[in-house]
Amino acid sequence: MRVVHVVTLVSDDGAYGGPTSVAAGHLEECAARGHEVTLVSLWRGRSPAPAHIGTVPLRTRPARSLLPGGFSGLMHPLLVRDMWQSMGRADVVHIHAGRDLVSMAALAVAALRRKRFVAQTHGMVQPRRAAVVRLFDRLYVPLLRRARGCLVLTEHERRAVAEVIGADGPPLVTLPNGVRPGRGGEADHRREAEDPRRGREVIFLARLHPRKRPEVFVEMAALVHRTLPDARFTLYGADEGMLPTVLRLIAAHGLEGIVSYGGALGHAEALEAYARAAVYVLPSVDEPFPMTVMEALQAGTPVVCTDSCGIADELARRGAAVVTDGSAWELAEAVCGVLADDTKRGALVEAGHRAVAEAFSVHAVTDQLEAIYRDMCPTPGP
Repeated sequence: MRVVHVVTLVSDDGAYGGPTSVAAGHLEECAARGHEVTLVSLWRGRSPAPAHIGTVPLRTRPARSLLPGGFSGLMHPLLVRDMWQSMGRADVVHIHAGRDLVSMAALAVAALRRKRFVAQTHGMVQPRRAAVVRLFDRLYVPLLRRARGCLVLTEHERRAVAEVIGADGPPLVTLPNGVRPGRGGEADHRREAEDPRRGREVIFLARLHPRKRPEVFVEMAALVHRTLPDARFTLYGADEGMLPTVLRLIAAHGLEGIVSYGGALGHAEALEAYARAAVYVLPSVDEPFPMTVMEALQAGTPVVCTDSCGIADELARRGAAVVTDGSAWELAEAVCGVLADDTKRGALVEAGHRAVAEAFSVHAVTDQLEAIYRDMCPTPGP
């Protein structure tokens, strides 16, 4: 089967986050199963675009800001030609669709090519009332309705997408994100839980965007520091407007040398950061399905998150993360509890590993995805 995915941006700092990671993970697993795969995307980085992401061939053009609005205005005119050529040979087209120029172009090309395609919205298609969004949706929504199916992460996202596309839209199919398994299995995770080299570093690893609430991470760090003065805190991620606030709070609390900003990380560097950390904290609100949480669990790093995270209930039920109300005080209490109790830490690591293996493995997710693709394909491939 020839499978083409389109995602808005691949970059050396991982700025586009979950959709890029999910696309690469899906395609790598599809390639391992014998399918012919291609990822089409814009590229942004300090160096030329790589030819592959892992084992996945990458077809890309440099990202240009054609319109204001962050990711939504990125495009390169020649990317449309790349989409046209890549989709021409495809049995299945899979579009990771946000409200942006790349996604709309991909939907339009797939429709013009008369290709059967699925769209996956990653929590990015929510009801909006702004005039500019309503204008964009006059073109975007009719194209999205032409998908053979729309993949959603949670029941909350299902309701949101249904409101946007209406009753005559495509079937909404729930598909979780999946994380690739580690190399060493459960024994390695047990050793990671007991590894003294992890020290006392607590990390934030996400875009420095208001919804990610990096300022709350700093407030949490100030509270933890009063109880555990040897703990250290690092924020990693591309700045999307919150870095000045973060630096101001660090200075206001006198946390220089205690809390630091480590900049944006590529995927391999991010995995190393998880492996070094004692705790991963994600203070985000309304996060539909954070891949960073999955990657931290896979790395054997205890996770502290908020109750508005789309998978919080599942993680809490499994004892795989500490779920809080998102306040700095509760986050601090949770972090102190993990740092001060090796037994609790070990239990979280083991439960996190089981959760990834049983519910969030890319193998299980790709089984579902292959079934969706085969339903779409007029002549199933190998």
